[in-house]
Amino acid sequence: MLSPIAWRTPPEHYGPWEQVVSLLTEGLVRRGVDVTLFATANSETSARLIGVCPRGYEEDRSLDAKVWECLHISEVFERAAEFDLIHNHFDFLPLTYSGLVATPVLTTIHGFSSKRILPVYKKYDSRVHYVAISDADRSPELTYAATVHHGIDLSNFTYREKPGEYLLYFGRIHPDKGTKEAIEIARQAGKRLVLAGIVQDQAYYAKEVAPHLDNDQFQFQGSAGPEMRDQLLGNALALLHPINFAEPFGLSVVEAMACGTPTIAFRKGSMPELIMDGETGFLVSDVAGAVEAVGRVHTVSRLRCHREAKRRFSQERMVDNYLTVYHTILRN
Repeated sequence: MLSPIAWRTPPEHYGPWEQVVSLLTEGLVRRGVDVTLFATANSETSARLIGVCPRGYEEDRSLDAKVWECLHISEVFERAAEFDLIHNHFDFLPLTYSGLVATPVLTTIHGFSSKRILPVYKKYDSRVHYVAISDADRSPELTYAATVHHGIDLSNFTYREKPGEYLLYFGRIHPDKGTKEAIEIARQAGKRLVLAGIVQDQAYYAKEVAPHLDNDQFQFQGSAGPEMRDQLLGNALALLHPINFAEPFGLSVVEAMACGTPTIAFRKGSMPELIMDGETGFLVSDVAGAVEAVGRVHTVSRLRCHREAKRRFSQERMVDNYLTVYHTILRN
C-alpha cells in the first residue's frame, strides 16, 4: 500500500488521501490480508510499516518534497517482487516505475490536479489498473477497473438529533472550495458561520476571509483534529459546500452525513453522487439557491442522513469493494 507522504498516515488533522489509505489498510488487516504500508516513518498502523521519509513534508518544511518522494516511491518498486499487488495512492509519478516490474499495479486516482498530468495516465492505461473515486471524476480517455467511493470510520462520528444554529464550512481555505461564497451565504441567511480547515491560499484568506472574522457571526477555528471535527460537524445546522470546481469526492460531506448533518452544496463534480437532493441535503446552483436552502434545511431528516452514511459510505463497504477489485486483478 503506497501512501502519500505530505502528511502522516493517518493524519493528525488534515490529509484526506492519507486518511483513506489508513482506513483501507486497517480494514484489510482486520480481514486477514497481509499488508505492507509504505508511508512516513512516524505513521501508525497495524500493518507492516516501511517509512523512508521521517515525517510529512507539509509538517516539516526542512524536507525537500521531491527528494523524499523519489526515495519513497523507489523503495516500493525496488521491493516489488515481495508483493502480489502494489496499490498506489500517490498520484501519477509511481506509474513511471510500473513498466519496470512484473507485480501488477492498481492506482486509485484521487482526482486530476490538472489536465496536464493526463498523458502519464494514458501512457500506462494498458498496464496499470485504475480506480475512480466517483463516476463524475472518470476520464473518457482512460480505462477503469471500478469506481470505489471513499468510506469513513463511522465510530468516529457521533449522531446528533438536535443540532445547534450555526452553519459550518469545513475544508481548505481556497477559492476552489468556496470559502468566500460560504461567508456570503451565511451573511444573507442571517446565520452564524464557523469555518475550519487549513489555509491553503494565504492571499485569498487575507482578502476574502480574515476581514469578516469577528468571533461572533464569523468564527475561524483553524485546522480541526478528529475530536473537534466530530463536534463541529455534529452540532452544525448544515454544512456549506459551495465548491467552485468539479470535486472528485467530498469526505466532509460524508462525515457530516454520518453525524446527521445535511449538506448544502453547489451541483458540481461528485456532489450528485453523494447527496440525495432534498433527502440528505440540497444541490443548488448559486449563492441565492443556497440561501433559500438554508431556510428549508429543517425539512431534512437527520436520521435519514445518518442511515445513508452507514449504508453507502462505511469503511467496511470500501474494503469490500477494493477486495473485489484485488481478486479480479489477481485472477487475470
